[in-house]
Amino acid sequence: MKKYTVIYERGKRNWSAYLPDLPGCVATGKTRPIVVRRIKEAVALHIESLRFHGEAVPPPTTEAGVLRLSA
Repeated sequence: MKKYTVIYERGKRNWSAYLPDLPGCVATGKTRPIVVRRIKEAVALHIESLRFHGEAVPPPTTEAGVLRLSA
């Protein structure tokens, strides 16, 4: 099982998500739970499409962390 980093961004009216290691694989939704469900579906379809077209599935290489700064 591969583990890809997902970036979730909150906008003024919605959420978005993307995977740096899978260019073009994005999702949006009104709430975070909706965008989580949609990005999972998008990843499955994205990988299926890559394989169908004989393209390599990029390996996960991106890592994310949280940096806490004092005020």
